[in-house]
Formats: sequence, C-alpha cells, structure tokens
Amino acid sequence: MDQKYITIQGARENNLKNISLKIPKDKLIIMTGVSGSGKTSLAFDTIYAEGQRRYMESLSAYARQFLGNSEKPDVDQIDGLSPAIAIDQKTTSNNPRSTVGTVTEIYDYLRLLYARIGVPYCPDHHIPITGNTIKEMIDKIMELPDKTRCTILSPVIQGKKGTHKDLIEKLMKEGYIRVRIDGEIKYLEELEPLDKNKKHTIDVVVDRIVKSDDRSRFHDSLETALKLSDGLAILLTNESETLFSSNYACKICGFSVPKLEPKLFSFNAPFGACPECKGLGITQKVDLSLLIPDDTKSIAQGGIHYYKNIVNTENLEWQRIHALIKYYEIDMDTPIKDLPKKKLNYLLYGSDVPIAYQLNSRSGTVSTKFEYIEGVCPMIERRYMETTSTMSREWYGSFLADAQCPKCHGARLNKQALSVLVGGKNIYEWTQMSIQEAIQFMNELELTPTQAKIAELVIKEIKNRLSFLNHVGLSYLTLDRLASTLSGGEAQRIRLATQIGSRLTGVMYVLDEPSIGLHQRDNDRLIGALKDMRDLGNTLIVVEHDEDTMRASDYIVDVGPGAGVHGGQIVAAGTPEEIMQNENSITGAYLSGRKRIEVPMTRRKGNGKKLKVVRASQNNLKNVNVTIKLGTFTVVTGVSGSGKSSLVTEVLTHGLQHALGRLRIKPGACKEIQGIENIDKIVEIGQDPIGRTPRSNPATYTGVFDDIRDLFAQTKEAKMLGYDKGRFSFNVKGGRCEACQGDGILRISMHFLPDVYVPCDQCGGKRYNEETLQVHYKGKTIADVLDMTVEEALEFFSNVSKIKHKLQTLNDVGLSYIKLGQSATTLSGGEAQRVKLASELQKKATGKTLFVLDEPTTGLHSDDVKKLIEVLQRLVEHGDTVLVIEHNLDVIKCADQIIDMGPEGGQGGGTVICTGTPEKIAECKESYTGQYLKPLLEKGGDHGKSNCS
Repeated sequence: MDQKYITIQGARENNLKNISLKIPKDKLIIMTGVSGSGKTSLAFDTIYAEGQRRYMESLSAYARQFLGNSEKPDVDQIDGLSPAIAIDQKTTSNNPRSTVGTVTEIYDYLRLLYARIGVPYCPDHHIPITGNTIKEMIDKIMELPDKTRCTILSPVIQGKKGTHKDLIEKLMKEGYIRVRIDGEIKYLEELEPLDKNKKHTIDVVVDRIVKSDDRSRFHDSLETALKLSDGLAILLTNESETLFSSNYACKICGFSVPKLEPKLFSFNAPFGACPECKGLGITQKVDLSLLIPDDTKSIAQGGIHYYKNIVNTENLEWQRIHALIKYYEIDMDTPIKDLPKKKLNYLLYGSDVPIAYQLNSRSGTVSTKFEYIEGVCPMIERRYMETTSTMSREWYGSFLADAQCPKCHGARLNKQALSVLVGGKNIYEWTQMSIQEAIQFMNELELTPTQAKIAELVIKEIKNRLSFLNHVGLSYLTLDRLASTLSGGEAQRIRLATQIGSRLTGVMYVLDEPSIGLHQRDNDRLIGALKDMRDLGNTLIVVEHDEDTMRASDYIVDVGPGAGVHGGQIVAAGTPEEIMQNENSITGAYLSGRKRIEVPMTRRKGNGKKLKVVRASQNNLKNVNVTIKLGTFTVVTGVSGSGKSSLVTEVLTHGLQHALGRLRIKPGACKEIQGIENIDKIVEIGQDPIGRTPRSNPATYTGVFDDIRDLFAQTKEAKMLGYDKGRFSFNVKGGRCEACQGDGILRISMHFLPDVYVPCDQCGGKRYNEETLQVHYKGKTIADVLDMTVEEALEFFSNVSKIKHKLQTLNDVGLSYIKLGQSATTLSGGEAQRVKLASELQKKATGKTLFVLDEPTTGLHSDDVKKLIEVLQRLVEHGDTVLVIEHNLDVIKCADQIIDMGPEGGQGGGTVICTGTPEKIAECKESYTGQYLKPLLEKGGDHGKSNCS
C-alpha cells in the first residue's frame, strides 16, 4: 500500500458517480468545480467524514457516547487517511457573550496577565491603590453615626459550586453561629445541605456591633475576618455594604478592589460582570421611535402607541395614566412633538410626587390611591422582565431596543475590574485595539524586571496568537468584536490561525473556501499561511474557486463536468499546469485564459437620479459622503475591514429600511440620506438560510409550489375526489402524512447522542398520505414532482407558462441541479442566496427597487459567476439598481460604477479612495483594487475603454 497517497475507491456519496482517485499526501490540494458538482461531497462528506469516523472508532465506547455517532460515507475503501480536522464556514457563534477575544482564547491569557501584573487605580482620584491597614478600616467605620448597627462579615467562598460541607463543619467547630449564604443570613445549626450543582457565596458573620467610640472590638473582629478570608472583610449596615481589603483600597475615598484573580476580568462571571447588564454591554430600553412612531399625532389620536387602543376608555391602565395627565395638565389634543419636554417626561418616566386618584372598575368597585404613578417607559421595561406570558412578552418587547448599558458604557465589566491597568490601559481598552495596534502595544510594553519575569510566558503566548491572526489577514479586527458579526470567511480564518498556532503535524485539514471576504491584496498572506501548514507535514484539502489559490497549489482535483446529476465525476486531476492544458476542464479553461468573463462594451450612466449618503460615521467610517447613481450596477470594494459593510449594510440599507417603515431596524450613524424618494423598495439578499425547518424548500420559497398545487387540484381525479388546492399542501392536515406531519422524515431523540433522522415508515419519505398520492398529473404524483430537479421540472411543465417562468428564473441563476423539494437546511449559503435572487427575478420591475447583495460570488465557480453577472445585469436592464459588496475581480470589472473604500482595514480605513468606472479605478495609484484590476482590464481587451466614461 502506497503511504504517500490517499486512495479513494468507489465513492458514491450524494451525486458522486462511483469515483476512484489518488491524492498526494503532505500537499496543498484544491478541489474545485462548478456549484453542485460534488466537490463538497468528496472533500467533506467522504474524505473528512471517513477520517473523523475512523478516529472516533479508535476511542473507547465510553468516550464515543459523548461524541455522537457518525455515519459511514458511501464509499468502498479509503486508504492512507490521517486524523482529520475540518475548518468550515459555519459562523463561530451567535452567543452575544462570544467575542473575537474569547474565540481565539487571547482574552483568557489577557485575564491572566491583568490578574498577575495589573495595578489597580482609583477611578476618581487616579492614584495607585494599595492595601488598607486595620486602622484605616476602623477610621472609616468611625465616620458612621453613633448607634449604627454594624455587622462584620468575612467572605470565605465566592461563587463556587459544591455543598461546602467541610467548611461549614469547620466553622461550627470554631464557634461561629451565623453565616450569610447567597445574600441571606442563616444559623449554621439550622442550615440545610446546599445544592452541589449551584454556585454559592458564603460570608461568615464574625461579629455584630453597635457603633460607639470603642475601637478595640472592631480591631479584633476585623483582624479575625481578614485572617479567615485572605485579606477581605465586609462591613454591613442597614443602609450599605462596604468591602474592605488589606490588599487593595484607595487612601482618599476607600474605593477597594478584591484580590486580583483572572475571574475578576471575566464578563461571564458574576465577580467581573457589570451588575447592570450582567456582562452583555447592552440593556433593553424603551425606544421612543417605537413607542411614538408618529410625533405629529396627539395623545388623544393614539400618538403613544402603547395606549393607542385604550385612549378615553374605562381601562384601569388608562385611568391611572389619565390621572397623571390631569395632574400635570398635559394637553391631550396637542401633537406630541409640540408638548413641553418636562410634561412629556412625566408621561414617559412617571410622576415626581405622589398623586391622589380613583380607579373605577367595571363591577362598580372604587379604589382610592395616593402614590407615585409609574411612567410608560419604566412600566414596559418592568413588565417585560416580570411577565411569564409569551404573548405579553412579545407585546412589551415590541417597544424595546438594545441600548448601550448606562453603567459600564459597553465595557461589560464592573468598576473594580476596569480600575486595573497594564501599560496605562484597562482590559476593555486593550480589547478595543485592532490586532495590528495590539501587536505594537505588546512590543512597546514597558515592565519592571519583576513584572517581566512573572508575565514572560503569558506575553509570549499573546504575541504568538496575535501574529497568527495578523498572518491570515485579520489585522483589522478588534478583540471585542462580537463573533456573531463575523463573516463566514473571517470566522474560518480565525480557526485557521488557531490551528497554525497549535503546530500539529501529520494531520489532514479540510477547508471550505477560506478566501471568502478577502481582498486580493490579503490573499497572498492566506496562501502563505496555508503553505506554512503544509510545510509542517500536513495534508490540506481546500474546496476553493479562487484562481490565485489554485495557481499556488500543488495539486488540483476538478469535479464536474456539470452540477447535480450532470456532475459527480473527476474531470481532471493534476498540477495546475496539467489542469490548464486539459481540454475537458472548465476550470483549466478559465485558469489558462481560454475562457473568460468579458468586460462589458459600455458602462451605464444611470437614470439621472441619485442616492446620496451624507457624512456616514458608523464604526470606522470617517464622515464619508457617497453618491450612488440609480439605474446602475454599482460595486463597493476595498480591503477587508475597510468599512464596506458598515457603509452598505448598516448605514445605507438599514437607513432606507427604517425610512421605508421598518422602524425596528436601527440605521447606522450618518447625517442624512438624500434621494430616498427615488426608492420604493429595498431588497437585501443575504446568505442566511431561506428557512430553518425541513419543510421549507425552493418550491415553497419561490411560490412555484402554489401554482403546482393549483394544477393538481384541477386534474380530473382531484375533482372527482373533491380535493382542493389545500389537499396538496404538506403543512396542513388533510393531504399530508400525519405520522411525520408532512416532514417526510422522523426525528428520533437519542438523549445523550445526537438526534437521528429516519425516513417516515408510513409514507416512505413522500410527505403525503396514500389518498393524495392517487392523483396524477401527466403520470406523476405531487411527491414525484417535489423529487424532480429544476431542470427536469422545466421540461415537465414546459406547457404551463406560469410555472415555467418561475422555474426558468431558478435555472437562470445556475440552480438547475437542485430538487424542488430539497430541504432548505441542506442548501449552501450561495445556493440560498440564489434562490432568493430567483424569487425576486419573477417580480415585475418597478424601476425604483434597490437590490443589495453581500458577496454573492461565495461558493461560485468562474462559470457560475458568469451566469450571476448576467442575472444582475438583467435586473439593471429592467431599470432597477444593484448594489454589491464584492472582492471578485470578474464582478468588479463588469460594474458601471465602483466605490473603493480604504486605504487599509480597521482604523486605517473608513474613507472613500476613489469612485468611478473600473477604468478610472485602475488608474488610481492609491487604490489596491485598482492595482489588481488594471492587468485584468488590459487582458480583457481595449474594446471596453472606448465607450467608457
């Protein structure tokens, strides 16, 4: 057996046609081919799945129960496999607590660094904090009024799980009587066993003293408390609670910091998290634009949306707020915008004095009240937290929006954690730096010899991880950036950096388009990173369409020739040079230049109308002004992190959506958007799934299934049986199989193993009951139609123009190979995006629609990109406007107008370098995009230039 190769024999997973293949090991291998050709089935579903399965089978049965079962792929034999690691495009996490810092584990090392060499400073007096002496603590107590009841506590356990049985027994032996457990003072003798799975905080009651001039008893009690808890004591009075620390406290105001530990700097732990927002950095507050959507209306006209339907009724809630309106003489007929601010604030935030009023119930009961009346804003916020009803929660939630936490201002941590500095920065300020700035900061960090010795290993680890992230082209990211806001490519490159850092050898890495979202300039860095991993002695199998990456690879496998049933074969395999010379390979044709996407003959000037964004300042945008000519194909380009998404998605798209009535969407920061009247609809076509359940599919999403059901309902058999259109729906009772409720599959819960999906044994996966399947159209049942590919259905329904038109759009966007009933959950991001595009293509053009697409070439082969450009150009021909964020040079060169952002990523970006036709951008010396575009336009011939402005 040849150990230098991975040998695959008889692979039949998904659409693969019994293929056999030999791939060299310890090389950078690219798997490419048109969308749906079977390259992912070969790389992930066959090679990776088998490598993973074999590794898991080598583990014990006990370990395997926690890992879940893995199916054996449909393949006869694979030899020469190494342990496999997949780095795919699934975004890292939607958890609001997950950041770039936590995902890369840099934040864990940072917490350790701050805990070991951080210096606490008083936030008010800006002086270093040192430990309190017992004398200073007593001086502070002596400032209290005489006869104040004081309790001295010693915090012995802080937020640890367990029953703490040994500690409690020890305290009883030592003669202590009371403890405070989780905020409640209890007798030790009467204490019930603690829940071992919950975190507990235990403070020992050392002494209870009434304050007098006697200092000696306080001295003894504090000394005991400090000894018990390693330097901490708590003074509890009726009014307040003060933490004393023999380790850290301000000499002037007494501000004290607990012992510095890594958990103090964690926003996921109660010790470090801001108490107001619980470490999220945001709180939910009433958004006045949602509560008062139209301030030209008066209160009587329902201007306050919450009271809209109960104004001047007998509703108790209205009676209560009406008493406040009468007391402060608020005019109910004046438009809300003209009400004095002070009076409106009473209505929104409540009365400042108790008010006497009566409530009359419908049963005739009269209750007299004298109390403060709660304003509408605090009432909505309180009820949102208190209600247990899902419906009520949704109703109150409709007035709330995320707002920055007023206490920590988005820092997520409490005052104590933020008072600790290293190199003049607290941990939150550190995470606000970009990776590039952080590297510079760590290199310039000045420490004392002792600090340097303590932090040597931690600093080395932080520097290494930062440099790996820099190496894969992520220098513009900040460590406090939410993981949920990362693109698929960014998330994948973060995981790639982590793997480079682990420096494993003899591993097979399988990657899925790591170049997504990467500008050509940064591509070289990524290719360098992939080669470094290969040179360590690893095999890299990369599913990729990027030409630069292909040229830099050692071996290319071209899967095809077509998509779906027309694919699943190896068209060509060999070095990039061999692929280029292969006449059968479409990839080779594009690599060698035999095939190419032509530069358009003319560039459109637009319809004369414009959209103008004035002084956009969202994220890193530096007050930019941008004009988009309507009726054109406009592309926004720039290096990664230059501010493209901030401008297009957050400022322009969200701004227009808000202006067109979607009030819950918060627009990005800008002075104004001019020309909104020229747009009546904005269509954002992203790569998120078209549905989250197996019932959602391309047929239902595009609406073609409605027409197909109409057709079946009109057949003779259906009319004889009295079946209407609803009978052929798998979402409602009647025609569907009730055993699986129309899903076609059954989910079997396996408790600690992952859920298993099996075809329904009643309907055999067909979704419908036997009676419904008796109805045929041209010899096919409704289940047979759902099992057809778009291409087959197009031929089958060629005489039905309404259905044919809708299917044709799916075919035009390059989805001829997907099945009509294919579950939405199995579509890739690129496929989902094209289903949405097809759905929009069916509609009649208004000439006032703006289409916004974010990197639509993701997952597309050059041949598919060609089809996509034709579709986008068709939208513009209909009179609409297409705005695209893109790095793909073939798309960029076909634009009518380019807006190039930069010059760098992060803080080095946020400005518009150049706008104009591709030819103009190519001549701009400051533009990185222009430098890569110029040779491409020259290759495309001079015919484009003569007619371009």
